[in-house]
Amino acid sequence: MKFSGKNVLITGASRGIGAQIARTLAQMGLKVWINYRSKPEIADALADEINKNGGTAAVINFDVTDEDEFIKGINLIVDTDGELSYLVNNAGITNDKLALRMKTDEFTSVIEANLTSSFIGCREALKVMSKKRFGAVVNIASIVGETGNAGQVNYSASKGAMIAMSKSFAKEGASRNVRFNTITPGFIQTDMTAVLSDEVKKAYVENIPLKRLGEASEIANGVAFLLSDYASYITGETLKINGGLYM
Repeated sequence: MKFSGKNVLITGASRGIGAQIARTLAQMGLKVWINYRSKPEIADALADEINKNGGTAAVINFDVTDEDEFIKGINLIVDTDGELSYLVNNAGITNDKLALRMKTDEFTSVIEANLTSSFIGCREALKVMSKKRFGAVVNIASIVGETGNAGQVNYSASKGAMIAMSKSFAKEGASRNVRFNTITPGFIQTDMTAVLSDEVKKAYVENIPLKRLGEASEIANGVAFLLSDYASYITGETLKINGGLYM
């Protein structure tokens, strides 16, 4: 991949898909800023791994739902590196429950963690990137933001809104040469899916045309493409990486 920028901030990057995005982008020559909220030992271990393998990584601690912390985090990156070239809004949570039993705070907490945090990141990135008339943002949404899913009213709402929000940011950022795109992963092999029984996994796979779960590396490769110069004429798009589950 070819990149014109030099660094990237990845939220929620200490493990899972976020960690793989960090590994992939570091292999491609970007300095990766690994954001984490808790368990610094996991983030530090990932940074050490990347640095030992010839990449460049730094860790940065802040809660994406705290506006002041998020802003301070981005300012620290700019003060250190002179710019923020790319942002991947990956951090998020689930709190699954049937809608009839879901309390309002169980709904709004997921909206805040997944959608509001991404808004803060997009807004602050646009401010910083506009100064150099260059930058790209990828928001990690979900297939359920396109299809809906029983028991995930809050999560589906947060991810569906993220898709619409990204399109609006794309329209505002275009004149400043700042691109915004979204990826909607399907069922990906992560710590979350690892706890599922073989029977449940088999049921999922039967509905996927490619007949397998996705790999975190396949999401990371999609992120790399959308951030790279190869996607310089792509903005406001949603890249589905789901094995054909939703076309």
